[in-house]
Amino acid sequence: MNKFKPLESKISERISRKKSNVLLREDFVDLGGYDQVARVLQSLIKKGKLIKIGYGLYAKAKVSSLTGTTVPAEPLPSLAKQALNRLGVRTNPTRAEVEYQEGRSTQIPTGRLIGVGTRVSRKIGFKGANINYEYTRQKPNRGSRPH
Repeated sequence: MNKFKPLESKISERISRKKSNVLLREDFVDLGGYDQVARVLQSLIKKGKLIKIGYGLYAKAKVSSLTGTTVPAEPLPSLAKQALNRLGVRTNPTRAEVEYQEGRSTQIPTGRLIGVGTRVSRKIGFKGANINYEYTRQKPNRGSRPH
């Protein structure tokens, strides 16, 4: 039996074991050099097992039953929130989401706008659909305020 597995099979196994659909390049740093890992990730993208959603950000992929093309395993807004959380950025509801949830608006938020508490310059997107950020402050829970 061969003890030494090719790097691609090691990375593929690690991807399949991960519960999260968002993967960072740092998840594979212990398996090989920067360029080696980059080549394998690029190969997995070509094979339709991964998609790139940002610099050093990857998502698990599946084949669309409608079009037959490779698409993310989850919707882009969900992947973006997971990615930001993995990068240490806390996400909050946007103004539009809060207004919709409170019944002050009938406009359904698209999800492509994510509320963040700090400045984010990272671009997250797939095939021209990009995520934008809105600075929102998380209000502390102090109980109900008298009006």
